[in-house]
Amino acid sequence: MRATKMNKTISVARLFLAPVLALLLAAAAHATAPGIQGNSFSLTASAAYLNQPDGAAVYSWGYGCTGGTPGSAAFVPSGLTTTPFCTVMQVPGPTLVVTEGQSITITLTNALPTSAGNTSILFPGFHVATSGGVAGLLTQEAAPGGTVMYTLTGFTPGTHAYYSGTQGDLQVEMGLYGAIIVLPLNPPANCASTVTNLYGKADWATANNIPGAPEQDFRLATAAYDHPDSCYDREYLFQFSEMDPNIHNQAYAQVKANTGCVAGAAGCSLNVPTEPYHPAYFMINGRSMPDDMDSNYAIEYPHQPYNGDPHMHPGEQVLLRIIGQGRWQHPFHEHGNHVRILGRDGNLIVSNTTSTLSYGGTTGTPLAGPLFFTTTTTPGLAMDGIFYWSGRGLNWDAYGHNPISSDTSAKLPCTADTNGYYTGDSTALNYYEWCQDHDKPLEVAPFGDVAAGGPATLPDPNILTNGAWYGGSPYLGPNATTRDTGCTHGTPQPTNGCGQTGSTPPSGTIANSPSTEAGFAFMWHSHNEREITTNNIFPGGMLMMMLVDSREFVIDETN
Repeated sequence: MRATKMNKTISVARLFLAPVLALLLAAAAHATAPGIQGNSFSLTASAAYLNQPDGAAVYSWGYGCTGGTPGSAAFVPSGLTTTPFCTVMQVPGPTLVVTEGQSITITLTNALPTSAGNTSILFPGFHVATSGGVAGLLTQEAAPGGTVMYTLTGFTPGTHAYYSGTQGDLQVEMGLYGAIIVLPLNPPANCASTVTNLYGKADWATANNIPGAPEQDFRLATAAYDHPDSCYDREYLFQFSEMDPNIHNQAYAQVKANTGCVAGAAGCSLNVPTEPYHPAYFMINGRSMPDDMDSNYAIEYPHQPYNGDPHMHPGEQVLLRIIGQGRWQHPFHEHGNHVRILGRDGNLIVSNTTSTLSYGGTTGTPLAGPLFFTTTTTPGLAMDGIFYWSGRGLNWDAYGHNPISSDTSAKLPCTADTNGYYTGDSTALNYYEWCQDHDKPLEVAPFGDVAAGGPATLPDPNILTNGAWYGGSPYLGPNATTRDTGCTHGTPQPTNGCGQTGSTPPSGTIANSPSTEAGFAFMWHSHNEREITTNNIFPGGMLMMMLVDSREFVIDETN
């Protein structure tokens, strides 16, 4: 992927947070792709309530792990500081992490209310054998209080969905869905090398004795597929779904009315209409914004353990695992760059030709996935894609380099490689900088328009709250204002004539400036405007923030 040019004009207006969002970002929680790993899983379908930002607790169904442990599986990734759980029902269901070539068993117990009837699980893309249970329309089902076992083989690496195969219009809507991540059996050797793979990202912090360095490795694997161009540095799993509370309320009312009924008896069933469909909640990993930016396994959400809060350093290859789990398509847009799709439903997209690959100069079949402006999630479809941010398109030096500064980190070189990026020193602060903008001033007149000096004009910080993550500077990192010694960085004070003695923006206008994490925050959100609301109130729904951190900052993904 390193040779692939991914470029998009970056909107300065959306580089910084809107005031209404800034108030919600006082604390940062970092996501990974947590789940349970093994070759035998025991899941139970049961009922509970999902918390929403508007204060509602919505009656729902979901999968949880049977007993005190997740079967023979173990929680991954290791090193989480919060206590993982899956012994209670959760939405989405536990993410199952398996390895290509395995044979795994999944035992489903039906602990739903008796009137809900049978339930089951479908595993698209896998070879499935069943034992026990009762015959259903699409697969073997577990009757109320009963079990059924599924044996899965024929794995292909990548991200896959699982969901109920019984009365799907109701049971999937109620929350019976989850993800399976299949890891490659033999990850390409080049993906484990810090020479060709970027997972040397903490080297700068380590070399400069930054607290917390080196960063822990929270990847589930070193590559997404058995292909030398599918290496990645971080990964995040996003499952998109929507929820119509009217359906859930009717299901609850009928369940209460049928309390104590006997399975199979007349009237011991639900008759919940699922049309017309009017969802009021739009969720990423079972949570709506801002809840999706709280930590994984947060105690506030006992049935919604997974968050959505991507963080990255410039140039890192970030693997996005994306699944549409609801009934609607959701046009989700990742600001800052396009997403290069690697594969869909575990099917790697490759060319029918042979050529030199990006990593190591080897010869093989190159990737051929498209670049997506929005990763539109079709119901049931899973996709894997690579995202990275480099600063290309900003039209100013995001690192605040200044040859006249006394700070040596402000004088770093930027010798462009064949693609225009600085890749000569993987331990440098500005590794993967877009060299065309190196040393380029932000603007000659700090509050002027583009015609007055350009090349870019920032919003006036006196009238725009930029949020807890924004350091009050248009440059990356907590030391950016040190590296930039004047409001026009690149010309000495006071001969630049800007009339300011501090950095841009002027001192005294910075509110809530952090001492460590100071990055660029991008809004990642649905392009359907209604879907970024919660019960029609903005902000909410399918919205989260992606933060680009300077390599000075050690990203902590332990929660």
